Amino acid sequence: MKPPKNNHLPKFIADCHLGKLAKYLRVMGIDTLFFPHIEDDALIVIANNENRTILTRDRTLSQRKNAPVLFLASKETDAQLKTLIKHYGLKEYLAPFRRCIVCNTPLKVIEKEHILDRLPEKVIKHFNYFEYCSTCDKVYWQGDHYRHMMEFLEQVLKEF
Repeated sequence: MKPPKNNHLPKFIADCHLGKLAKYLRVMGIDTLFFPHIEDDALIVIANNENRTILTRDRTLSQRKNAPVLFLASKETDAQLKTLIKHYGLKEYLAPFRRCIVCNTPLKVIEKEHILDRLPEKVIKHFNYFEYCSTCDKVYWQGDHYRHMMEFLEQVLKEF
């Protein structure tokens, strides 16, 4: 499959073996669906209905011709990301930490005062910027987990 020639942001749907990859694509701001349990036929229907490319490690699925599919040979998330970044030119589309890593919904900024009762005391003391997922109700801030994900992404992106 060739990379898109237009400036439309690529959208993906990852098969059930690529949950970690889906998470990191979401961290990068790339619209990526993931279902821990889904049949191949359902993946194909969603891919076609929503103009998504299926990402898979399943050779049988990758050989089906009724939806755009990209087979990822590597088992390692960093190598999978590098393949996608190179193949689709994803670096130009990066919008880190703009999507919920759990459900893929675009995040919204939320004022600290609205979520004080949901935050640990240390977070209240040390952080002032928060984002919120209106679908799964998750609150994000730039703590240790954020820093670890950023370090991983910086490592992956350093060669591009």
